[in-house]
Amino acid sequence: MPQQITNVFTRLFSAIREFTVAQRTLALIGLAGVIVALVALAMWATRPQMQPLYTDLAPADAAAIVDQLAANGVQYQLTNGGSTILVPSGQVYDQRLKVASSGISPSAEGGYSLLDNMGMTSSDFQQNVTYKRALEGEIAKTITAMNGIEVASVQLAMPEDTVFVSQSADPTASVFVKPKAGVTLADDQVAAITQFVSAAVEGMKVENVAVIDSDGQVLSAMGGSGTHGTNLKETQQYEQRIAASLQGMLDRILGNGMAVVSVTAELDFDATERVSESYDSNEDALPLTERETTEEYTGTGNAAGVLGPDNIAVPEGQTDGNYTNTSSERNNAVDKTTERIVTAPGTVRRQSVSVAVDQQAAATININDLQAMVTAAAGIDEERGDTVTVTRMAFDDTTAQAAAEALTAAEAEAAEAAQMEMYRNLGIAAIALVSIIALSIVAAARRRRNRMPQQVEQEALDLGEVELAPVPAYNAAAELEQLEFPEMPELPAAPDDKALRAEKKRQDVVTLADEDPKQMAEILNEWISTGGRS
Repeated sequence: MPQQITNVFTRLFSAIREFTVAQRTLALIGLAGVIVALVALAMWATRPQMQPLYTDLAPADAAAIVDQLAANGVQYQLTNGGSTILVPSGQVYDQRLKVASSGISPSAEGGYSLLDNMGMTSSDFQQNVTYKRALEGEIAKTITAMNGIEVASVQLAMPEDTVFVSQSADPTASVFVKPKAGVTLADDQVAAITQFVSAAVEGMKVENVAVIDSDGQVLSAMGGSGTHGTNLKETQQYEQRIAASLQGMLDRILGNGMAVVSVTAELDFDATERVSESYDSNEDALPLTERETTEEYTGTGNAAGVLGPDNIAVPEGQTDGNYTNTSSERNNAVDKTTERIVTAPGTVRRQSVSVAVDQQAAATININDLQAMVTAAAGIDEERGDTVTVTRMAFDDTTAQAAAEALTAAEAEAAEAAQMEMYRNLGIAAIALVSIIALSIVAAARRRRNRMPQQVEQEALDLGEVELAPVPAYNAAAELEQLEFPEMPELPAAPDDKALRAEKKRQDVVTLADEDPKQMAEILNEWISTGGRS
């Protein structure tokens, strides 16, 4: 093994031997955590990637496919309540072919696939029943595909065809739905179900579809308009919109919480249609057709006279006469107006608005002016019977005061908690700073102790062995004789190896006592108990 690697391991083992018991425990726990993480990562990396083999399976089909996969020795997983089967991604298409070759056809349950097995000798009754079952299956599959629906079942009541139109009945449908866990069907979803079923069956009306959930609640009753609570929802939305508008206006005038608004509305959801025709002629317009006829007659003739007794005419003799007859016919242009008025559902039939204002806040406000403002803002129409009432009343402010006190107390607690948190953080920061300074001092002292043997070795050099540079004597001999040199101090003797080893052991003992006093105490107790022989 190379020397560098050996040195690394040596330093590592030396550092581990210097660990305390607590440090060794933490190191073992960390090493175990790393090993567990590596094992989990390896298991996750080697786990096969799963993909859906079939989804939205019936329980019978899922059981058959699971038996087939178990017989083939293929790993699988069941999800989505057992309706989805997952297999390794590399075996999806292979297993689909094997399932198809075994005769299992998950997608062939119900629906129009029932018509594939009908023979040529089937009777009309069998054909009608099979067609009704196929239609029920197709509708149920589509409803099941909606979000939030786990199971759906459809029952159709199809009347027999008859030649008597007056005796024909309308088809009806009953839909059973089971929502998924924790899901509640909204009114829009129920309306979508009824609309879909009525459109899928010829001649079926929306009001002839009943929807029932798994809890036995009627979501859509027979004979309804198909709105399924939409009317009530729209009424509530209208009331809330008007109340919010009035409340916002009053809050700006009186202040927040100084007025209470209540709106009750009655909406008309009946769709009506009215057709009216009116005729009008324009006198200045030219006629479409005009005809004038004149008859004239001139001559003599026998007059019939007057009737006498027994209805016998009494002649009066001959008379001469002229006859003229003029007639005119005119067809004038007539304007025809046809008006078709369709009233959409949702118009306001009647509404009532009640406003209560705080007596103190509205003391300086004219109540009649305030009522006029509310009337205009709410769109009150007296002709249709709308009413509006504005009243001054003394409000109960005990709850508001209690809420204000609670809010003040909560703010004070929050401020105190924030202050305590600040103090705690400052304490932690101070402790951390002191710890860092203490560690820095200990590290510096340790470095100084480690450098002491080197300094001792440097002081142990024999200065007598150092040769002085030669000085020229041609001009300095006389001067050197005249100079007085001070006495040189004696150099300390160099310590021997035994003294150095003793000093090193002493420094190690001091270092161990500083770093781990507990371990030092244990060593001293053991040394005393053995009589200093260890």
